Amino acid sequence: MIQLSKRLQTVANYITEGNKVADIGSDHALLPVYLVQSAKCPSAIAGELNEGPWQAARKQIANAGLTAKIDARRGNGLAILEQNEVDTVTICGMGGVLMSDILEAGLLAGQLEGVKELVLQPNVGEDTVRSWLVRHEWALIDEKIIEEDGKIYEVLYAIKSVDAQQHNKQLFSSTHMTLPLSDTMNKAMMFKMGPHLLPKRDKVLLKKWKSELQKLDYIINSLQLSTLDSAKAKLEATEKEKNHISEVLEWLFTDKQ
Repeated sequence: MIQLSKRLQTVANYITEGNKVADIGSDHALLPVYLVQSAKCPSAIAGELNEGPWQAARKQIANAGLTAKIDARRGNGLAILEQNEVDTVTICGMGGVLMSDILEAGLLAGQLEGVKELVLQPNVGEDTVRSWLVRHEWALIDEKIIEEDGKIYEVLYAIKSVDAQQHNKQLFSSTHMTLPLSDTMNKAMMFKMGPHLLPKRDKVLLKKWKSELQKLDYIINSLQLSTLDSAKAKLEATEKEKNHISEVLEWLFTDKQ
């Protein structure tokens, strides 16, 4: 039996039992093999763009004796899928912009037709993924933040629902959680930091955003040394971003640690 990393196990836990799954950018097909071996899913598709990872996925599947139940396909993003072929799509370990581009291309080509749930683990740019989900009326049901081997990951779980628009409107509103900022900034910070993650007040969330503040400090120090006019506007925007994050963290975690 395949043993998954904490990151991939978090993804696996979200997948509805009995669903057919496509794992895009499958990383040696570890997740599909686990899902079929554990009998959580009857079949799976492992998608890879490049020759090397695709061959590695094929080998992993063959070694597990699952070539009849897991199909390793080579192709770009969701282009490997037919309409109504799977119930769940997972995409892990890439940037949020690329992930959103893959979803957008798949949506336009009809390859998300019939998909009921998305489990997404962007390495960066989580706000871009949240924005894509809301824009295309996927209900953001839950999020988890975890730390593994010194790295921090966020996992987003969304479903296709007729109530998605109303669900997301409520989720990203001040009635869900009031932050110490204006309504507009409250919403922006929920997209940035996670509307499900903020109320949980997880210490991993605090650790992540303290690290981000350190990066912003470095950028601010560099911009302060610049004499370019363009640097002044960027400096002001970066300082505002830092202040907003600091205010949210102070409000969330002061006397709550």
